[in-house]
Amino acid sequence: MNTPLRLADDFEVGRMGYGAMQLAGPNAFGPPRDRAEAVRVLRTAVDLGVTHIDTSDYYGPAITNEVIREALHPYDPSLRIVTKVGFRRGPSGSWEPSAHDLRAQVEANLTRLGLDTLDAANLRVGGPGSVAAAYGEMVSLQKEGLVRHLGLSNVTAAQVAEARRIGPIIFVQNQYNLAHRDDDALIDTLAADGIGYVPFFPLGGWSPLQSAALDEVAAALGATGKQVALAWLLQRSPNILLIPGTSSVTHLRENMAAAELVLPPDAFARLSG
Repeated sequence: MNTPLRLADDFEVGRMGYGAMQLAGPNAFGPPRDRAEAVRVLRTAVDLGVTHIDTSDYYGPAITNEVIREALHPYDPSLRIVTKVGFRRGPSGSWEPSAHDLRAQVEANLTRLGLDTLDAANLRVGGPGSVAAAYGEMVSLQKEGLVRHLGLSNVTAAQVAEARRIGPIIFVQNQYNLAHRDDDALIDTLAADGIGYVPFFPLGGWSPLQSAALDEVAAALGATGKQVALAWLLQRSPNILLIPGTSSVTHLRENMAAAELVLPPDAFARLSG
């Protein structure tokens, strides 16, 4: 069962969502290898109960949002599409911080997704330092009605605290998985305040998770290592929302099945250790 999590009166999503980054080409740059399959993955995700799709106009760039619109527009009322701004792509695919034109980035997401208002947008931060000016602009765009809810991505706990003094956040999206646990304390703080946490690279990212313990637990449960890694995240904290990405319907179904997997206490403790 894709258990729902309500983070605001008008924002409730299943805890197992879908990340659309892999619908573009390698390193989220250029066109997909098979656009028809990308469309099929999105439609299957919604058919399987996904109500949370994570995207950005800098995936492609532009391509992922265009594929989402082709596959799913007009959108089901229960679907929440969450995007990110704050970066742009260079001509060769480089990732370049770009906080000076946030309005233009929000408007580009709206246009390509075919929306009047974004359900939520994360400000992706490019490194240490103050987020006050950029987040203040995001709050202004929210007040204008271009975005309903705001979040942060790739941030420190200090940057989260700074942003919260300027305006509310609905969730934080940072790297976190079984092998990358720097945000343990931040996750617990956000959970206590009713704020969601969305781990990107939940399966390890460019370097997939590899662990003898993970393989052994998976074998004992008759599951895959990826499913166990996702199930561990869901059990780690009730405020965690998952957005595993794939360009394969087979892998999508495998990921969704992880929402049904319950790790026994000893297996959870072994992986947590």
